[in-house]
Amino acid sequence: MRTSSANEVSQLLKKWGEGDPAALNRLIPLVYGELRRMAHYYMARERAGHSLQTTALVNEMCLRLMGGAEISLQDRAHFFSLSAQLMRRVLVDHARSRARAKRGGAVNTLSLDEAVAVQTGQDANILALDDALNALAAVDARKARTIEMRFFGGFSVEETAGALNVSVRTVMNDWKFAKAWLLREMRRGCKENES
Repeated sequence: MRTSSANEVSQLLKKWGEGDPAALNRLIPLVYGELRRMAHYYMARERAGHSLQTTALVNEMCLRLMGGAEISLQDRAHFFSLSAQLMRRVLVDHARSRARAKRGGAVNTLSLDEAVAVQTGQDANILALDDALNALAAVDARKARTIEMRFFGGFSVEETAGALNVSVRTVMNDWKFAKAWLLREMRRGCKENES
């Protein structure tokens, strides 16, 4: 994003936070391309033939952003972090809706080895990963956000560090720890489901 656009984004976020709803309407066109990139990255992790498309994911995220409670955003990085969280929520809600439609049909568990390796073409089960990430967030919210931003949002280590206001080394350490923790939790959940 150009510097002038980044400054404009920051100003619009500030105005929106101060209660100017028109600021969000001016903001979305400035950040739409980046939101689509994030949504595309999310959708690449979903199963083939997913009924939700990239544009629909961005649009649903924007609707939730506009219809949500008052949000105080600190800066551009905070906005994109929140956007990644909202996209994850949209996908989780969509997956839960599909599971209900199937009347409790079997849901395959996600192998964390597949998820954390971020291998293209893997059909990650968003519900299982969401449960594990929620459990991680209860223990360490920053580590959960690191996984969310890197795995789902497609953020680089540097982008994640900037958004979380931590060092690159901290992000790398959090990423390593969180992958191991999630693997343990996912394996524990699989064993409990087998019992």
